[in-house]
Amino acid sequence: MTAIQYTGTKTDTPLIETPQPITVIDADQYLSQGAISISDTVKYAAGVLANPYGRDTRVDGFTIRGISALQFRDGMRDIFSYYASITSDPYNFSRVEIVRGPASVLFGQGSIGGLVNLVSKTPQFQTGGEVNLVYGSYDRKEAMADVNLALTDTLAVRGVARVRDADTFVDNVADDRVMFAPSIRWQPTPDTDIVLTGLYQEDDSGSTSQFLPIVGTFRPNPTYSGKLDRFTFVGKPGWDRYSGRSLQGGGSITHDFSDNIRLSLKARYIDSDLEYFTHYADSYTNPTNPYAVYGTDGRTIGLYADASDARMNVFSTDNNLQIKFNTGSAIEHVLLAGIDYSWNKVGKRYASGTEIIDLYDIDYDALQTYDPTGPFSYDSQKQLGVYVQDQIRFFDRISVVLGARRDHVTSTAGTKDNATTFRAGIIGEIGAGFSPFFSYTESFLPIAGVNSDGEGFRPQTGTQYEAGVKWQPQLATLVTMTAFHIKERNRVLYLPNNVTTQSGELTTKGIEVEASHRLPGDFELLVNYGYNKLKSEVNSSLNYMPRHTASVWSTKTFGMTDSAQLRLGAGVVYSGKSKSTGAIDPYGLDPTIPAGTLYTIVTPSRTTVDALAEINWNSWRFAINATNLLNNHYYASCLARGDCFMGAPRNVMGTVGFRF
Repeated sequence: MTAIQYTGTKTDTPLIETPQPITVIDADQYLSQGAISISDTVKYAAGVLANPYGRDTRVDGFTIRGISALQFRDGMRDIFSYYASITSDPYNFSRVEIVRGPASVLFGQGSIGGLVNLVSKTPQFQTGGEVNLVYGSYDRKEAMADVNLALTDTLAVRGVARVRDADTFVDNVADDRVMFAPSIRWQPTPDTDIVLTGLYQEDDSGSTSQFLPIVGTFRPNPTYSGKLDRFTFVGKPGWDRYSGRSLQGGGSITHDFSDNIRLSLKARYIDSDLEYFTHYADSYTNPTNPYAVYGTDGRTIGLYADASDARMNVFSTDNNLQIKFNTGSAIEHVLLAGIDYSWNKVGKRYASGTEIIDLYDIDYDALQTYDPTGPFSYDSQKQLGVYVQDQIRFFDRISVVLGARRDHVTSTAGTKDNATTFRAGIIGEIGAGFSPFFSYTESFLPIAGVNSDGEGFRPQTGTQYEAGVKWQPQLATLVTMTAFHIKERNRVLYLPNNVTTQSGELTTKGIEVEASHRLPGDFELLVNYGYNKLKSEVNSSLNYMPRHTASVWSTKTFGMTDSAQLRLGAGVVYSGKSKSTGAIDPYGLDPTIPAGTLYTIVTPSRTTVDALAEINWNSWRFAINATNLLNNHYYASCLARGDCFMGAPRNVMGTVGFRF
């Protein structure tokens, strides 16, 4: 009943037998790397760009194979709308799984590049736990606890909690949190496992993304010689906020009718409330010189104020039956048949306004504020999916995966989308630990909204061909090398002159190398490299992921005394240059430049260094984590639309922990 089920197949199939690259990152690894957000947990994975727009206290962001990825929790989609919920807490999860490539056959509407699945901590039948106190940069103060109690041989409870009072590298932006996640596990019989989980989380934060103009930060201001501070706060202290509350409740039942038949049922409900009040400069009307729209001093600029209240309710359930059988003495099957359903409802109400300010000397007290009132405007979506998958194992050396799915999606806009997706893959061991594989996968993603002609968007679809090899010379070592080709259709394009349409096709090609070598309690080495190239058949507005990404992380443990050990770790993350293409003067304000002329802005490559120093002595743990140790000043991304996003500066945290 305790076998680990990985996201790639929804069964307990070893990674070496799965014809797809799956990355599994346990909590000890990403916390050792100094992760303070879900985005941070995936930055040492091949083909993944974490924090593509810098550290963002509002949302977690990552792109996989050049395409924005969706976030799941315990195999069910977690987020259905931007700026309607708060971010998840990495301390609440036992591991993070990354599925690279389309995954609709098992998960329904999903990202074409891949998905990130968070696996919640659940009770174990062994009493133990830990308590940690943390102090760090920007006056970060927090306490964390993870306590597991085995009440009997068949009943256990667990509580995971965090309390944090912290500022951030942007003035007047807090990062406060209260989180408590209780859970209970009951095994009434050896064949039945019941788990109930809950979550209460409240955040009092703001936005570290300040949407500063390219002109005056990344590029010089042609009119005014002054330069904006990279972390300028554009807003009204005490009013600007990103604060919310999330309540979640879920459960799962797993029952083995025999060694060959397993039934799995799970469901979750989310209730979320959020206030998002913010100011941001008008960097967009004339991206090459936004100040020229409002005067001649090179300092004056328009300022937008947006205030929104959001409510999000989500119900998800995923149920499947797993049957193992043989069709011959050397042919084994694992047949998975399931049905899942999700319903989400998102309501928002807004208030907004504009004014003109001196961006280089903001009079914060004079800024106007707004309060959203009136009824909420709601959008909802329902999805019903049926899927089947057969994993066939030949002579205990060759594995074949075949899958198909049918989805039906409806929304309040009246759109109805149906989709059938397929997957097929094969992997086989040829000796010396080498297992070549090949796969074909499909995905689809319904898109809310209408184009410029008032027509509803067609679902975004994707297909991928992938070939590679996995090498596992020993259990502690796994190397995966893969090449892929993705075609994405019906991508939404935002063109000059306020034209919104969908393109015919976007092609992504790339290669990835991911290597890990672990000796538990002694040594760890992770090496990753990713290359991807995007090409659109329509020369239009597009933001590209860096073509080259790479990372290395390693830890080594040294025995100091019989009861004390020193653990040292270091890592390097490299992201190549990226480019963004857009219109120079979409509104024709400059008569010397044809409206709609396309240009490209290139964000330089960047390299950051992380470090860990840790002493474990009896039940005590003393650790210092540093991210961006050398305090590299860099831009995470600058967009042709007119704004830039800053990379997070150095962050240092000290931890004192006690385990029992």
